[in-house]
Amino acid sequence: MNVTSKGRYALRIMIYLAQHSDEGYISLKTISDRTELSMKYLEMIVGNLKKAQLVDSTRGKEGGYKLSRKPEEYNVGEILNCIEAVSYTHLTLPTTSR
Repeated sequence: MNVTSKGRYALRIMIYLAQHSDEGYISLKTISDRTELSMKYLEMIVGNLKKAQLVDSTRGKEGGYKLSRKPEEYNVGEILNCIEAVSYTHLTLPTTSR
């Protein structure tokens, strides 16, 4: 199974948003700087994530993106499915008990 760079970048974005989910909306510029992805490429990927309702967005000075659900409610397959042409519905992250 091969995941494209676009799929890997989508996962990086979602991981970043999950790690900073308590910070509210995060600007595209901040995400770009922290994930080292170009703004142009990031806009395309985040557009797909928003279309799939995986992220929420708001405009304005305090605008940006954030996860639309709790981080633990996502799985790798659904993130890749909105980005890739191949189906990844069988992929899930194992849950760990703490």
